[in-house]
Amino acid sequence: MKRILFFLFLVLSTNLLSAQTEKYKIAIENFQSNYNDDKYDAVFNCFSQEMKKALPIEKTKQFLTNLKSQAGNIKSMEFINYQQETYAIYKTKFEKGVFAVNISLNGQNQINGLFIKPYEESTEATNLVNTLSNYPKEIAETIFSKSKDFPNNTQLSIAIIQNEKTNYYGIIKINDTIKPAENQKKIFEIGSITKVFTSAVLASLVEDKKIKLTDAVNFYYPFTFKGNIKITFESLANHTSGLPRLPENLDLSNKTNPYKNYGKAELEEYLKNLLKLENETSKTYLYSNLGTGLLGYTLGLSQKTNFQTLLQKKIFDKYEMRNSFTSSQRLGNSLTKGLNKKGEIVSNWDFDVLFGAGGILSTTEDLAKFVNAQFNPKNKELELTRKTTFQIKDDTKIGLGWHKLESTNGQDLFWHNGGTGGYSSSIVMNVEEKTAVIILSNVFDINDRIDALSYELIKKITKK
Repeated sequence: MKRILFFLFLVLSTNLLSAQTEKYKIAIENFQSNYNDDKYDAVFNCFSQEMKKALPIEKTKQFLTNLKSQAGNIKSMEFINYQQETYAIYKTKFEKGVFAVNISLNGQNQINGLFIKPYEESTEATNLVNTLSNYPKEIAETIFSKSKDFPNNTQLSIAIIQNEKTNYYGIIKINDTIKPAENQKKIFEIGSITKVFTSAVLASLVEDKKIKLTDAVNFYYPFTFKGNIKITFESLANHTSGLPRLPENLDLSNKTNPYKNYGKAELEEYLKNLLKLENETSKTYLYSNLGTGLLGYTLGLSQKTNFQTLLQKKIFDKYEMRNSFTSSQRLGNSLTKGLNKKGEIVSNWDFDVLFGAGGILSTTEDLAKFVNAQFNPKNKELELTRKTTFQIKDDTKIGLGWHKLESTNGQDLFWHNGGTGGYSSSIVMNVEEKTAVIILSNVFDINDRIDALSYELIKKITKK
């Protein structure tokens, strides 16, 4: 049988969920029913406009017909999890085989991404040894259960903040043994958690009355954006600008270091000649690396410097984050080598003008300083980043960078995660209780186990 592999370029949001939502349940049930009944027109009608353009009705029918001939009808579909950037993965039993059906929905619950490939079971090490006996039993068991499937040489650096105290629980997996490790001073790429820092710089400039959230970034460029499109600072910080996830002139052929060669010339070319909005500005949430990259770069322009200098002055220096960096160069043995999902060492990512989207390297010790600063009401710029600016859905809001999730006890959890080619990260904090979980890892986590672990741990330290 031919290997079935189908995908569309997806415009996806950041991962906000760990359990199947009702809209995905309805969408996947409709897909299964229409597919089994040969109602390919009905499947097509569930597509977003972008999806319909990319896969016209005749191509949709051809793909589904070929899939039916090779795999047969769908017998059952089991939700597995949300992978990076919030597309749901379903273990799907067809009559002739088992496949992974990945599906993404836009804000209107339309299918804007579909990817089908042979399903690969998780390969758990049955004889894995747990030597975390020095850690509290419940913490040790939770960490072990979520990290046992990672490849050898994986490190997790975990900080748990509770009762005005920060405890560190580092681990390393060596020779199928998970061991404790003192790695709170080790440096990791933090990926998209950088976006929270970019928003903090923005908020600092707002508090200093240097700029306003409602100001258009256009003012700082000596040319007109294509279509005379106006974009505000706030819309870049809360992902309502309508900008796509990535600029179309970003060369993704360099998968090991995709942002390295995207500089000033490429960004200006995009803004002048290629700019287009995916959604109506300020009406829809659409997670955008381009947007926060543009935000950081423009903040530098606004103060006649570069964003990295602003970041150092406004955040790193203020909160004494002495082991946080804007480049992986010259970090020596302090830098933890990043791994892909197979456990192979990969290149660090280098950022130019889009640095604000994901370029920071840091430690759990430094991030704990930043999180503890969130609990101090005197830090007005950090408070501003947490103030709700847009409601994404009933229980999910966004401030400036931080996503706000309503927990089971009705309190807000502030959250952001990150991922690069060799690293994954997550921060979850409850400002009201002054509790938080910070996790940095040196492995690319395609199954969002770092997020799952951070939520499990925050549940254990949250007051009932």
